Amino acid sequence: MEIKEQFKQVIKPLMSSLGYDFDNWVRTIMNHECSKLLNELNPAQLNALEISGHKWSQIGFKSFTEVHYPEFDICKDCLPKTFDVIIADQIFEHLLWPYRAGKNVYEMLEPGGYFLITTPFLIRVHDFPIDCSRWTELGLKYFLAECGFPLEQIKTNSWGNRTCVKANFKKWAHQGWFRSQHNELNFPVSVWALAQK
Repeated sequence: MEIKEQFKQVIKPLMSSLGYDFDNWVRTIMNHECSKLLNELNPAQLNALEISGHKWSQIGFKSFTEVHYPEFDICKDCLPKTFDVIIADQIFEHLLWPYRAGKNVYEMLEPGGYFLITTPFLIRVHDFPIDCSRWTELGLKYFLAECGFPLEQIKTNSWGNRTCVKANFKKWAHQGWFRSQHNELNFPVSVWALAQK
């Protein structure tokens, strides 16, 4: 058995059973907080759309649709139906026209619907296929307001610390066993918002 296959079949499960967390460190707190936000919306009653992924499909939505960027270009395309919640998890930093995309998300939401957006901030450029934008909490809030969401209906949050920033200079760091989850407000690596139409 080659080393890579041995790691996948033997070592990784053993490390996981001993509490090693293979999730990306920059996403650990963000994923936990976003999961709480979505669960508070009573997902069993909601028709959901996730842009470029199916990470949130397991949350128990009434219905779940996924589209993939760049095949589905949220900057120019809208689906012919509307949704109660739309999720864009680590997508908007890769868009050349994020404002157009935000307007399209707004158009695809039912009145009173929700948009959950997550973006990186203090992490290295990652071209998948391109990397264009970063927002602070305040910047993300006003970006969403410019797309049509009422300011008072936008909740933002962020997480990060200088150790996590440094750890991601070379490769994506796992949460592991002992990585700090302490939040230093001046070093956010992840920023997210929940906006209601």
